[in-house]
Formats: sequence, C-alpha cells, structure tokens
Amino acid sequence: MPEEQMAPEAPEEGNRPPARPLDPVDRSILRILQLDGRASIRSVAERVHVSRANAYARINRLVEDGVIRGFTARVDHERAGQGASAYITLKIVQNSWRAVREKLQALPGAAHIALVSGDFDVLLLVHTADNRALRELVLTRIQAMPEVLSTRTLLVFEETDLEPEP
Repeated sequence: MPEEQMAPEAPEEGNRPPARPLDPVDRSILRILQLDGRASIRSVAERVHVSRANAYARINRLVEDGVIRGFTARVDHERAGQGASAYITLKIVQNSWRAVREKLQALPGAAHIALVSGDFDVLLLVHTADNRALRELVLTRIQAMPEVLSTRTLLVFEETDLEPEP
C-alpha cells in the first residue's frame, strides 16, 4: 500500500482483542493483499465493491485484530545472495521453548520458527549465503545453545512459494 495509506502496525500479541468473525468481504480483502501487499486502498475497495473508507476501516480492523500481521515482500532468496536454505530440526530441553525462540529469532537468516510435536520439538527454516555459512550457523550458533539437545539439518534443493487461492 502507498505510504500515506499504510495501516498501523499490529499490536503486541498479549494486547490483542479477540478476533472478530470475518465476512466474505474481509476474506476477499485478505486474498487481494496476500497476492499484492502493495495494492492501494482504492483498488482494494473497487475489487470488493465497497467504499474506500469502508476498505480502509476493514484493513485497519484486520491489523488491529492481528489477522494481518504485517505487509512484506516475497523474496527470491537465491537472487538475494542467500543460495543455501535448510530446515533444521531441534530437540530442546523441556520448558525451554521461550528462551530458545528468542535466541533463534536473533539468528541471521532465520525465516520461520515453529514449535511442533513429534520426533523433534522445533522446526527452523534458515537462508544463508552458502553451505559454509549454513555449517557455521548450525555448528557454532545453534548447537552452542545450552537448551539445544540435538539438531538435524535438511538441505533444501528447490522451493516453491504457494500463492493464495484467488
């Protein structure tokens, strides 16, 4: 969205009101913004057949409710100089999730962190310049965390971002 029309930042997780139900217009707005986060309020309003004021109010409500967490660019990591990507699984000390999450968020190239169930506790997606940088990240940064019991690195050979359904 153009700068003068940008919705405010989403509030902190603990300060959010409960999300209100989404109607078909809200869902259409979400699809449009997922496909083009730079869509203007005017174009969103025209495409969902509401006034600009209504579209603006709805987008602000979606941000305030935490439904929209932000507006970003989809990056081709290889073209951006991050030619190595990997999913790293971690087994961690019980009850250390919050501390581990904070440390993982600070890692260069960390793209996605999830607490999961199954054979491991955490799934981390990272993008690095090359395999040497990936090795350094895993061996000297992640495995050095006292809360991390073990890791397994799954090198990504190719990836495809899925577009939201129109």
